[in-house]
Amino acid sequence: MKFEMFGNRLAKVFKHRHKQAKRLGISCYRLYDHDLPEFPFCIEWYGENLYVAEYKRNHGMDDAAHDAWMEQSIEVLQSVLGVAKENIFLKLRQRKPGRLGQYQRIDKQQNEFIVQENGLHFNINLSDYLDTGLFLDHRTTRQLVREQSAGKKVLNLFAYTGSFSVYAAAGGASEVVTVDMSNTYLQWAQRNFTANNFSIAAEPFTGGNSFVQADVLQYVKTLPENYFDIIVMDPPTFSNSKRMLDILDIQRDHVSLLNDTLKSLAPGGKLYFSTNARTFQLDEANIQSKSIKNITRATTPFDFEGKLFRWCYLLEK
Repeated sequence: MKFEMFGNRLAKVFKHRHKQAKRLGISCYRLYDHDLPEFPFCIEWYGENLYVAEYKRNHGMDDAAHDAWMEQSIEVLQSVLGVAKENIFLKLRQRKPGRLGQYQRIDKQQNEFIVQENGLHFNINLSDYLDTGLFLDHRTTRQLVREQSAGKKVLNLFAYTGSFSVYAAAGGASEVVTVDMSNTYLQWAQRNFTANNFSIAAEPFTGGNSFVQADVLQYVKTLPENYFDIIVMDPPTFSNSKRMLDILDIQRDHVSLLNDTLKSLAPGGKLYFSTNARTFQLDEANIQSKSIKNITRATTPFDFEGKLFRWCYLLEK
C-alpha cells in the first residue's frame, strides 16, 4: 500500500512538472523532495537520467530489509517514470544545511554528460561527487543575471562549476571573473564555457572570461574598487578547508565578507547574495549598501515552491 502511494505521488508531480519544464526548455528539474515521510528521497531529472538521494535517517531496518525496500522503491521509479535502471543514480546524503559535502568525491567512476537549461549547456556528473554540478534552486536567479549582464563586468565568487558565469557570458557580459578555491571545479567551469562556445581569457581585469583559484575571504580584499557591475556570491554555510587561512561561518562572517566585496562593486551595481543557512539572519544595519531586498520568493523556481531552504538577497551600491 505504501509503495502504491509513492507511485501515485510520483505520477502526479511528474505529469505537472514535466509539462512546466518542457514549456520552459529545461531538461533538469526537481521532481520530488521528501513528499511522503515513508520515502525520504530527493529526486531530480537530468536529461534522461534520474538522480535519487536518500536522506540519512534512523529507518529501523536491517541491511537486508533496507536493500529490499530500496529495490522496491527503484522498481516504482522505473514503472511510473519509464526510466531504465541503469539511468538511476543513487546517493545517500545527510539532511543538513549548507553544502559541507560539496567537494567530497564518493567513488572513482566518471559519468559526465551535458544537459540543457534555458538554451545553455552544462556538464553534469551523477556518480563522482555528492552534488551534481548544477544547483537547480538558482535557475531563476541565473536567468536574472543573464538578463542584466549585457556590457557588464561580472564577478562570480564561490563559483562552484561556474553556472552563473555561463549565464553572464550568455547575456553579453564584457568580462566575467570566476573565483573558487577548488581547481577541480574551476576546470569544470571551463568545460561549461567550452560547451557553450565561450572563449577563455588568461588573466582577470583584462576583459573576457577568466578563472581564478583563490580563498575568497582573502581575495575580495585585493579587488580593484568600483570595478564590477554585477557580483554573485553563494558561499557555503561553513567551511574549514585547509586551503583557507580562516574558518568561514556565514552567519558570523557575512557582514565583513559583504562589506569587503561591496568595495569592488561600481556605483549602481548589483550584488546577489545567497545562503543555505536555514536560520540565517541578515545584519542589514551593519552592511554598507544603499538598498537590500529579500528576493528569496521572487527567485524560487517552480519545482522548489514551498520547499526551498535558502535565502537570496539583492544588494545595491
